[in-house]
Amino acid sequence: MKANNERIVTVDGKEAGFSFNQGDFRQVQKLIYDHAGIKLADTKQDMVYSRIIRRLRATGIQTFREYLTLIETSPSEWEAFVNSLTTNLTAFFREEYHFPILDAFMRQRPDCSRPFRIWCSAASTGEEPYSLAMTALQVFGKNPPVEIIATDIDTSVLVKADAGVYRNDRIEKLDPKYLRYFARGKGSNEGLVRVRPEVRELVTFLPLNLLDNQWPINGQFDALFCRNVLIYFDKDTQRRVLEKFIPYMHNQSQLFVGHSESLLHLNDLFRLRGKTVYELQSSLKRAG
Repeated sequence: MKANNERIVTVDGKEAGFSFNQGDFRQVQKLIYDHAGIKLADTKQDMVYSRIIRRLRATGIQTFREYLTLIETSPSEWEAFVNSLTTNLTAFFREEYHFPILDAFMRQRPDCSRPFRIWCSAASTGEEPYSLAMTALQVFGKNPPVEIIATDIDTSVLVKADAGVYRNDRIEKLDPKYLRYFARGKGSNEGLVRVRPEVRELVTFLPLNLLDNQWPINGQFDALFCRNVLIYFDKDTQRRVLEKFIPYMHNQSQLFVGHSESLLHLNDLFRLRGKTVYELQSSLKRAG
């Protein structure tokens, strides 16, 4: 008889000897929270179970205990473990109301003597940063004075983002004016599209964990996109992460968050200036 809430993995109809109980799930919750800031709800136990099964199959390990030992000693498997538990829902021009705001902000560039800098902190498979790049091309035309840094904790999605190749159905509902920024595949690549070089060259992809003490980015940004990330963090982690954003913001910087995210509990740090768009509180703005 199996203990309460215990799962047994089966492979090809045969038990693989891998049990996963509520205590094991608690360990996963703690690991992913401590290292990535992601708060897994208790309702996610089945999801976690199914994703860890894939890692056991890939590594040939037979027990959860052995797998825990592996991720503690293997940086590459730890990376695969985190990748397996992160969610990557994205689309081109998702939450489209933000893009006219960005468009207008670019047109009134705070400082025309330097490039307009954007940080997309949850790049996923690239749709968001490429949407930002296409917006810049619409505003400035060829060779826009724009730099986009796109980061994500999940290294596997960054590989896809860097390639810039998507199924055709990912762009079917786009405004026709954006379709010229994609090249359609032919022959064996029929049904696929690739972002054109003028879009791709505006974006630099980097792995980054928002909970790390140091980030591999420098300088201040005009626009910071942290959309649909904060919902996975508890309020303490939200504060800890967003406090670290402050040195990367100047007095006119705009911070974009997701439609279901609010920073009202952080009103000592940020002031609402538009629909889920924030700026630094006056008390944090620098003189001069």
